[in-house]
Amino acid sequence: MSIPGALKRWVIRVILGIAGMWIAGIIVFGMLPVPFSAVMMERQISAWLHGDFGYVAHSDWVGMDEISPWMGLAVIAAEDQKFPEHWGFDMAAIQKAVAHNERNENRIRGASTLSQQTAKNLFLWDGRSWVRKGLEAGLTVGIETVWSKRRILTVYLNIAEFGDGIFGVEAAARRYFNKPASQLSASQAALLAAVLPNPLRFKADAPSGYVRSRQAWILRQMRQLGGEEFMVQHDLH
Repeated sequence: MSIPGALKRWVIRVILGIAGMWIAGIIVFGMLPVPFSAVMMERQISAWLHGDFGYVAHSDWVGMDEISPWMGLAVIAAEDQKFPEHWGFDMAAIQKAVAHNERNENRIRGASTLSQQTAKNLFLWDGRSWVRKGLEAGLTVGIETVWSKRRILTVYLNIAEFGDGIFGVEAAARRYFNKPASQLSASQAALLAAVLPNPLRFKADAPSGYVRSRQAWILRQMRQLGGEEFMVQHDLH
């Protein structure tokens, strides 16, 4: 059955309009603070649909010079140790994840870089689908082309979800440690990074044994990367 011409033109306009908004977003957010992300919107709409009108998803934006260098190092150590080197995709990690997932269908492992996670959190939706992964790949190329690594890390830390209704490292630092993000210690940064794989399940204010062991692993990785010198060497702070 063929699609009517009017409907086809409407679909094309919608697709081009969304693509245009994404391109504009990449350009604008390469310079200006991000007021909200797609994940924040998704959480906000879900709260309203469940009758929770007191829920407000937002981020208290801070620049990279207002974030402890330990925090940037912690998320790199935890999520993407090749972040300064790759162009958005860690092919070796992807190959390992594919091999692992073929052997363990019930324990799926991801291989998303910080760049991919930033693209997904900012512009897309939660869930696993080839459509979303394809869009994520295109958006990742876009932000890697337009933004610096420092900018990608800044946006990531400001829109990452660290708990129910807690978005961005500034909100997380004040909520869990009663201090600004600039004053986070290495241990505190590692604890926040430890909950990132599933911030609605793992709790920074009531860490499980698994979260504590992951925190300790992240701290070891931070030391192996070279500590704060790593951030200076790669111009990430």
